[in-house]
Amino acid sequence: MKPIYWLFLIIFLLIVGAILHLPWLSYFASAIGVVLLVSFLWRKYALSKITYSRKFVYSRGFPGETSQVRIQVENQKLLPISWLMISDNWGIGAPPGVPAQISPSHIPDRIQFHNSYSLRWKQRVSRTFPIEFKTRGVYNLGPVKMESGDLFGFEDSSTTLDIPDTLTVYPELIPFTDLHLEAEDPFGDRKARRRIFEDPNRMMGVRPYGPEDEFRRIHWPATARTGSLQVKIYQPVSSQVIQICLNMATTAHTWEGTVPKTIEQLIKVAATLVYHSVQDGYSVGLISNGSLAQSDQPFNLQPGRSREQLGNLLQLLAGLTAYTITPFDSFLLRSLPGIPMGATMVIITAMMTPTLTETLLHVRRYRPHTTLISLDPTPPPTLQGINVIHVPYTP
Repeated sequence: MKPIYWLFLIIFLLIVGAILHLPWLSYFASAIGVVLLVSFLWRKYALSKITYSRKFVYSRGFPGETSQVRIQVENQKLLPISWLMISDNWGIGAPPGVPAQISPSHIPDRIQFHNSYSLRWKQRVSRTFPIEFKTRGVYNLGPVKMESGDLFGFEDSSTTLDIPDTLTVYPELIPFTDLHLEAEDPFGDRKARRRIFEDPNRMMGVRPYGPEDEFRRIHWPATARTGSLQVKIYQPVSSQVIQICLNMATTAHTWEGTVPKTIEQLIKVAATLVYHSVQDGYSVGLISNGSLAQSDQPFNLQPGRSREQLGNLLQLLAGLTAYTITPFDSFLLRSLPGIPMGATMVIITAMMTPTLTETLLHVRRYRPHTTLISLDPTPPPTLQGINVIHVPYTP
């Protein structure tokens, strides 16, 4: 019954009690009024000063691994809460390991994680639950819906809080031997890794001209200033750098859609190369014509040796979607100037097209250390100067 109807009933009983000189009826109406007032105030303040938090042992992991989360709920006021139901919106790829407390959500690939409480004043309750990392992805948690009500069950109240957290499931790693790469010299550049190259994009000074110098190296402003020929000195870089270039296209035309299983296999291959290359001491970077979740731009992570580089690379691959921004061949040519000179380029693709073959031949002229890993069921053509590895995959 709506509160306005209760109010009319109370007024009616008070009038009838006064007219008929029935004190008990007036007392009864007053009691109903007190109960309704208490119910209203209880319902109004029941969800105030209620805090909810998640504490993860690990928020990132590979498929098949587990972690734990500690859910903490605290009532920070003097008013006790007779009952409290909390529904936490959760990613389906990393669910809590308590099926009895999980229900489907109206949002695709989401679930509801339910917990019920009864809290005294100033009480804090902590519960620990297992987490199962199942499917690759970056899963944002929340929002959180809280429901409560009064002691008498007349009416409930609810509120929704935005309490963000993120769980990341890395791509699954496949056996390194499945890539047909030699463990001792996977990219055919073991000897070349000690060679030093000069990056023309990074000038570090000038020096006097020598007979072995090319004409294009002359630094004309310095020559005019000193009165003698001066040439540019470029910053030396080592070839112990790998730039992985991932082609996320799985069909010849965008309107043909995508092949989800092939996309997952591409990401698995890239993740395996990233993991083993970092472990082998390479400085690894990653570019792709695919886009991240909730983004419409391709990404470019420059090679690095920091302790966070492996986690950053796997995080990008975990959030990679099938949505491609641009054809891979044109994307690769545009990205070429930003790839360090002397770096070993590893190109991963699920299909070979004549345009991509032509692009690779163009790249070979400027980047001598190039490896192609093709997942196309059809064997790729022989490309002179390019290390071609065929790892056929049929979904």
